[in-house]
Amino acid sequence: MPSIADETLVFDNLLKRDESLQLEQYSDKPAKTLKQAIDENKALKHQANPTLNIDIKKALQPYDHPEDSNLLDLESGDKAYQFTLTDLRVKALKNNLNIQVVKVNPDIASSELKIEEAKFDQIFYVYAQYRESDPPKLSSDYVGFKSTNPTLDKQTVKLDQLAQQSKGFDVETGIKVPLRTGGTVTLSTPLMNKKTSRRGGQFDSKQYQSALRFSISQPLLRNAGRDVTEASIRIAGYEQQAATLNTRLQIIRIIAMVDKAYWKLYERWGQLDVRRQQYEYAQQNLQMVKIRVAEGLTARVEISRSEIGVADRLEALIVAETSLKLANRQLQFLMNDIADVTSLDAIYLPSTPPNLVKYDINRQKLLKDAQEGRIELLTQELKLAADLTKIDYLENQTLPLFSIDYQYGTLSNTFNNLGDSYQHVLDGDFNDWSVGFKFELPISNEANKAKLARAVQQRGQRLTTKTLQTLTVKREIYDAVDQVEQNWQRILAARQQVLIAGINYEAELKQFNEGLRTMTEVLETLTRLGEAQIKEIKAIGDYQVALVDTAYATGTLLGYSKLNFIE
Repeated sequence: MPSIADETLVFDNLLKRDESLQLEQYSDKPAKTLKQAIDENKALKHQANPTLNIDIKKALQPYDHPEDSNLLDLESGDKAYQFTLTDLRVKALKNNLNIQVVKVNPDIASSELKIEEAKFDQIFYVYAQYRESDPPKLSSDYVGFKSTNPTLDKQTVKLDQLAQQSKGFDVETGIKVPLRTGGTVTLSTPLMNKKTSRRGGQFDSKQYQSALRFSISQPLLRNAGRDVTEASIRIAGYEQQAATLNTRLQIIRIIAMVDKAYWKLYERWGQLDVRRQQYEYAQQNLQMVKIRVAEGLTARVEISRSEIGVADRLEALIVAETSLKLANRQLQFLMNDIADVTSLDAIYLPSTPPNLVKYDINRQKLLKDAQEGRIELLTQELKLAADLTKIDYLENQTLPLFSIDYQYGTLSNTFNNLGDSYQHVLDGDFNDWSVGFKFELPISNEANKAKLARAVQQRGQRLTTKTLQTLTVKREIYDAVDQVEQNWQRILAARQQVLIAGINYEAELKQFNEGLRTMTEVLETLTRLGEAQIKEIKAIGDYQVALVDTAYATGTLLGYSKLNFIE
């Protein structure tokens, strides 16, 4: 085992190792200063740029099918995989770790229910005891005799317990049957053997005795009745149903998160495509300006303006590419697909087109379905039922403990061999029976009363919580419907804005070629075109997310439910 000095040395080494870590150790190439990077960038500008053929009509097309777009080339080593939304849902259901965790909860609750149900299992038992005693001679008490024999009558003698050996064994076999009324029935057959001897062998004895016994104990107040004895079973059943519902809720939540992450990735792909187009347009404008400057048709200052436009769009392109990677990694995380470095190179390409359909939503029907199917409300109903069962049980516990016990046994005669001991058990010659009552009541009974009061208070609190949840569901339904309608209007407005911005850009470009506009003005209209396209992409993505939120607010998911949105 390492000593304290060894542990201190190891800790000191860890501190020194941490202090020696530098970022250069993780860089594949030597670090560059800002001046070196700028110089390299200037050198790249003087290299011949390839001719770009840009069709302005492409910018005016709605971004509905990202898989058909000429997306930016991915980095070396990256691979793009096309996935439908259904594929991602299936993969998330199979691999998501949160789902794997919550799937165990119903099994645990089912085991708890089985434990409670087993409380009425019959119990077979065997009690066995062997005993041996060898005491010395002991002086005992004085006794008086009353006898029909005149010699013994009214005589006083002193008894002595002589030295003797005593051996024997007791065996009792039986079965206990717990009753759902709260009582217990026991059927048993005891067997006793006793062997006594003393030195000299005089008066040695060996005897066997057996019996059949029946007993019942039944409470009449506290712990009496099926409602009380089965309370824990019913509560465990409610908890099992609640665990199943909560598992379903967690799965729906994860799938909703996957859906949202999918549409977020869809947005990032669209934004990346727009930023790429913006960068290509700016590069095209720069080439055009250089040609016009060389021909003497445009002032040289327009080259600097064009280069500023290229630099601005390059920055936006870099940010868009990083945003795409972050959205892709979030989707990988939800599907547990980032276990190794190789999987990080995989880029998901959404292939399911958005559902661009206008819904006229019946709010009242949607709200009714939500109140009937929202899992949180169903779970609260189960908890309220469990609370009511618990209150009934605790009310019973405030009663006195009053029970009746009855026992009857038939005994055999005493024999000196085991084979004869059970022959006369059922003859009825020898028997015993007893009946008794038991009564217990705490003087103040404050503990049981306090438990009952606490259960009533908890139920009242849960009722208030249910009311709050009902109002929350109603608000979420109305908010989700408003978001659906708002985002649909945003799609329409953004699409008109894209068309107008595209026409305006073409007009400004023509004006520039005629010498009536500067490149700064052209770039401003190009920026408006890009922002309009991004607005449309974001509105489409937000519309899909609003549909997911609307379905989730009802406790379901689009594609899994038969929820009817049409009024």
